[in-house]
Amino acid sequence: MTTYPSEVMKNFTGVAIDPLYGNRDPLKELIDEAHKYNIKVIAWFEFGFSSSYKLDGGYLLEKKPEWASKDINGKLVTKNGFDWMNGFNPEVQDFLLSLIHEVVLNYDIDGIQGDDRLPAMPSEAGYDDYTVNLYKQAHNGKAPPKDSKNEDWLTFRSDILSNFQIRIYKSVKEIKPNVIVSMAPSVFPWSKDEYLQDWPTWIKNNTVDLLCPQVYRYDIDSYKSALAEMLMYSEEYNIELLAPGVLLNLGMYCASEEFLSEMINENRKNGINGEVFFFFEGLKKRKEFFKSIYKDKIDFPNLE
Repeated sequence: MTTYPSEVMKNFTGVAIDPLYGNRDPLKELIDEAHKYNIKVIAWFEFGFSSSYKLDGGYLLEKKPEWASKDINGKLVTKNGFDWMNGFNPEVQDFLLSLIHEVVLNYDIDGIQGDDRLPAMPSEAGYDDYTVNLYKQAHNGKAPPKDSKNEDWLTFRSDILSNFQIRIYKSVKEIKPNVIVSMAPSVFPWSKDEYLQDWPTWIKNNTVDLLCPQVYRYDIDSYKSALAEMLMYSEEYNIELLAPGVLLNLGMYCASEEFLSEMINENRKNGINGEVFFFFEGLKKRKEFFKSIYKDKIDFPNLE
């Protein structure tokens, strides 16, 4: 379900918005309040091609069972609890685009963002009839390898998603040229091996304005190593696009001020001028730290 009143979802499932919000429009509320402080709002299409979490496909696949993603055994693809639609299918792609376009058209939004589920698919996926036939057409009738990590098979499917990234970027810019197209994939090359996200190609194709790879680590040595690997794959491109994802708060964990400073300093040493913190509850837990570290850039509202 969406956190804004969606005609697309109302027509598709009969549910316009998560009932939790009643008659409110949280997205509009957020935009109105943030813009008072000159804070940009980027709408996060978090679930992407995932249809549900531990619900065997949920509402979406109940309505459209033919949209289910399939593994080598013909079963619904589920990874880390997330159930997946078939993101290689043009109908599924059009559905996601319709949601993105709805937000861009109807709201004074500053940007849109996909993450490690958009555009993304588990590398176990692609054994549905549609994708198998696509592969056969490109390989003289030969079926896809049973090994889902076969390099040719990985690249074939990641190229489909990279082409969809082109569609996202161009279509958003056609509606509102100034809207930021941001993506927060996993760290490469793990992102391609596990979720078919070949984001160096997205940069090369000029189809992303802001790239926020999830460099989520719990100690500075691991962070430095992951950051160095990421930069190795993106150094030939514009480093101004990069704002690494930093793990701030998750469950009971909240990064210390010392560790946060170390990661920010490491970014600056490498010519990276910004970062993304996941997730917002940590802003309140480290309020004074964030006020001090970004005091020259942000007029902070009350974080209480």
